[in-house]
Parts: sequence; C-alpha cells; structure tokens
Amino acid sequence: MAYPLRSALFKLEAERAHRATIAALRGWSAIGTPFRTSISDTSLRVQVAGIDFPNPIGLAAGLDKNGEAIAGLFGLGFGAVEIGTLTPRPQAGNPKPRLFRLAEDEAVINRMGFNNDGLDAALARVARLRRHAGVLGINVGANKDSADRVADYALGVALAAPVADYLTINVSSPNTPGLRDLQSRPALDELLAVVNAARALPDGSRRPVFLKIAPDLDPAGVEGAIQAATDNQIDALIVSNTTISRPPLGSAHAAEAGGLSGAPLRELARAKLAEAHAIAAGALPLISVGGIDSADEARRRLDGGAVLVQIYSALVFRGPGLVRTMLEGLSGH
Repeated sequence: MAYPLRSALFKLEAERAHRATIAALRGWSAIGTPFRTSISDTSLRVQVAGIDFPNPIGLAAGLDKNGEAIAGLFGLGFGAVEIGTLTPRPQAGNPKPRLFRLAEDEAVINRMGFNNDGLDAALARVARLRRHAGVLGINVGANKDSADRVADYALGVALAAPVADYLTINVSSPNTPGLRDLQSRPALDELLAVVNAARALPDGSRRPVFLKIAPDLDPAGVEGAIQAATDNQIDALIVSNTTISRPPLGSAHAAEAGGLSGAPLRELARAKLAEAHAIAAGALPLISVGGIDSADEARRRLDGGAVLVQIYSALVFRGPGLVRTMLEGLSGH
C-alpha cells in the first residue's frame, strides 16, 4: 500500500531515506506533531512488568537509535517507543552500504553494527524531553571493540535506568561479531546477574528489564534463555530480533549479509513465539516482533501468547499511518 512520500523516499539510498525520516519526525515533534492519532480505546491498555502501556503496539529498536525523534514517534500512536541500541561509547558501525530495502519482498536487510552517538548523548536528549505520551524503552548493547562486554551492559543499564520506563538487553544482533554468544548459558546467566544489580534505582526500586533473543535459536537455546531470564528476574522476553536465515526472496539484495526483517520473517517469528509460549508456560511475559504489518497479524500474535507487539520494517513499506490503522483494527473502529 503506497503512502505519501514513499516514491520520493524510495528514490534515496536506504540509509539516506532513514536519516530523512528521522529528520522529518524530529521536525514534526518541534511543531506539535499534527498527525497525532486520536485513538484512545481504554480496552487496548495493558500492564506488563508493572508498566501501564496505553496500547500494545510498540516501536522496535533500530529506527531511532539516538533518541532524536521520540515525541514524533509517540505522535504516530505507539504505546511504547524503544530507542537504541545504545553503547557506552559512540561508534560508527559497519562500513556502508549496510542497509538494504527489499521492496519485492517487503523486507529489510541491515548490517548496521550498533552505529550510535553513545549513551551520554542519547540520554541527554531523553532527559530534556517533556513527559512522553507512552512508554519509553532504552535498548542497550556493547561496543564492538570492548574488552569487557558484560561491563558495557551493566554501565548502559545503570545510566539509562533513571530515565527509561524499561530497558532492553540486546544480545541478539547478528551484526556485532560474537555478540550472540552471550545468549548461551552460562554466559547469559553471568550477564543477567550483573544487569540485575545494575538496574537498581536510588529509591530502592528496580527498573524493568527485557531480554531480546534471536529467532535463530533452536528450542534448547530458547529454553535456556527463558530459564536464565526467570532465574535472574528478567521481566519480559522480546521474541525476536532479525534473522540470519534466508527464506526464498525475490529482491536483487537477497544475498546481502546481515539481519533480515519484514514480511519474510513472519512465519519464523510466529513459530518462535509459539515455541517460547509453550516453554515459558506463563512464567515470563512475551513481546512478539517480526513481520507484523496489520491489525490482523498483531491480533494473531496477541492471541498466540504475546502481551505486546513491536513493529519497524513494516513502516518502511506501509508508512507512518500504519500505527493508527492497526489501532483502529484492534479497537474495532
């Protein structure tokens, strides 16, 4: 489904189009976001980890890595916006080109490599915000050249906890060498134990922490991640990140290295949610991501065991009005 400006954006190289989108959202934020959604159906509200979400549709990390356009993104109607992934030190990420639209497949391949301005710069932007209209998540990771990645996560959690509503531990990006090794036990237990200590707030409370896993984990890996999460009092599991697998694709960019997202991830994401739902057996809230591009698909995930969903790649192909359309569908308007 085409949307205004799609043809113009698609004439730009993918990363330039992404930057233009962030700039527009930042500008719309400054003038009060005139397209603010009016959907406020109380039946869509959901509580997860003690947090009240105004609706179950969240923005996945990756679109607004540096927290530049938070107000504009909330203006689209998201119940939650997750920024990042943020690392302790700024880093340029992988060489360009590193972001590819697969228009024929309604998919994206990225090998960005945690390019971001660093925690200090992004958190300063967040601190300047007026209270946002929804839930703000901050996704943290480790620098590529870090000598101690566990320490990077602990620092990220400690610094972001005072200004976030929840934190996400990203150990599932395929674009930082060796990062996914942290999904396996006992490395994951060590990481989550340190994170658990780092999320304490001055008043004695603890900021909720979510763990994001890869869709490429086998059942034993999913079970291990869930057990580690429950053992270390993690509050929810995000299922899942981009995939390094390659279902049949029709685009010329199909052979590019990196994480695949969008419509071709749908079947795998559904299957991984079902797997996690069966293993967790209600012990851990699940957030579903991957190939969600409609109210019907969101409802399918919510009925399949998810408490929340997140979208990102579908916005590239369906446009900013997608969130409102999904909310209208979910609320029966």
